[in-house]
Amino acid sequence: MKVTKVTGRGTGTRTTDVSSQNWAGDEYRKTQQENLAKIGKNVTLALGRGNRSIPLKDLPTPKSRPSTEGMVRVTNRGTGARKSTNKGN
Repeated sequence: MKVTKVTGRGTGTRTTDVSSQNWAGDEYRKTQQENLAKIGKNVTLALGRGNRSIPLKDLPTPKSRPSTEGMVRVTNRGTGARKSTNKGN
């Protein structure tokens, strides 16, 4: 996928080739699970502001998102609505 990026205070542009983006959604979950598998289970995670910690082995596995099929989606600053036809996650 090609992406145009703005450079130098908006005075120039460059086109770059971007590979898969794994910063959100199912791709992110999959990448995080692979990273956690590499770390090992004898690690303690610091949570919150560092005042709480849990072992990595007690971390719950992520759940898949429920389907939104048939739910109402609000549009146009709250003045309109339509039913979702999303059949996936």
